[in-house]
Amino acid sequence: MQSNDPSSAPCPCSIIGTGSYLPERIMTNEDMSKIVDTSDEWITSRTGIKERRIAGPEQATSDLATNAALKAMEAAGVTAADIELIIVATVTPDMFFPSTACFVQKKLGATNAVCFDISAACSGFLYAMTVARQFLNSGSRKTALVIGAEKLSSLINWTDRNTCVLFGDGAGAVVMQRSDEPNPPGRVLSAVMGSDGSLTDLLKVPGGASACPITADNVGLRPNTIHMEGRETFKHAVTRMCQASEQALAIAGKTAADIDMVIPHQANARIISVIADRLGVPEEKTFINLHKYGNTSAATIPVALDEAHRSGRIKRGDVLLLVAFGGGFTWASSVMVW
Repeated sequence: MQSNDPSSAPCPCSIIGTGSYLPERIMTNEDMSKIVDTSDEWITSRTGIKERRIAGPEQATSDLATNAALKAMEAAGVTAADIELIIVATVTPDMFFPSTACFVQKKLGATNAVCFDISAACSGFLYAMTVARQFLNSGSRKTALVIGAEKLSSLINWTDRNTCVLFGDGAGAVVMQRSDEPNPPGRVLSAVMGSDGSLTDLLKVPGGASACPITADNVGLRPNTIHMEGRETFKHAVTRMCQASEQALAIAGKTAADIDMVIPHQANARIISVIADRLGVPEEKTFINLHKYGNTSAATIPVALDEAHRSGRIKRGDVLLLVAFGGGFTWASSVMVW
C-alpha cells in the first residue's frame, strides 16, 4: 500500500533548525575484526562502512534524541516552551511504553508538547516528518520537533558477521514550524510513503514482543536481534527508493536535473550508487556519511541533513531529495527547497 501527498504546492511549514548527536565511542572495522570473522577490506568493499558509533551502556535512545533535539532547537531559536509536538521515529525505544518521545519531553521540559513514537524502521524519520506536516498544515500545532534516533547496538547479534558490521547508534532532529510566508525556506514540496507487509520476513527483529516473548528456552537463539536477508533486501531497496524518488519529484513538479543534493538513507554504498545512477544524479550531488556512522536506521537522514547543512554542502534555495527504505518493508521520499 502506498500513500502520496496529493499537493504539489509549497506547504506553509518548513524546517527551521537541524541538529544531530553521535556517541563518542568509535568502533572501526579493525575493532570489528577482533570480535567476529571479518576484515576492513571485506566490510568496506561490500558496504562502504569504515566505522560506526556505539552508545554507552548508560545511554538510552532518549538520551541520544534529546542531545540532537537541543542542537536543533538552538539552531531554530526556539525554547522548550515553544514545542507543541514531539515525534520520535525509532525501532529501539527506551521501553515499550511510555513512548521515547515522552522521555524526550521530560528531559527537555517541553510541557506544552503532545508526544508519540513512530515505528517504520529506516523510513521512520520521513514518515514522522510527513505526519508532523499534517499537524502543522491543519493549524492544530505551530512548532514540532521531529527526531530519528536509534541505539541499534542493543539489537545487534555480535556473532553474525553479515549484520553486526552494518549498524551504529545516533540521532538527528529537525524543528518544523508553520509559517505565514507562502514560500518559506526549508519547505517540503512533496512526500511519498509506501509499505509492503508481505515481505516482513526479510528484515526483522522476531523476538522480544507479543508474537515471540523472550523465554529461557529461546534466549540462546537471540531472537531479539536483527535478522536480515541481505540480497533480497538490497533488491527491494533499490527498486522502491527509485520509484519513490521519481514519484516525489513528479508531485513536486521537478525532475532529476533540478536536484541540487540527494540525501539518501545511509545503508549501503552500493545501494546509494545504483539509485543515483538510475536517477541520473552525479556523484557529487549525493551526500554520503555512511563510512563514518554505518546504518543508524531512522537517524541516518536527519543526521546527514544536519551535516550537509552545517558543512555548507547545501545552501538556501537548493532542491533536496530525501529518500529511505526500511524493514516492513517501508519506503518514503520527500522533495524540499532548502
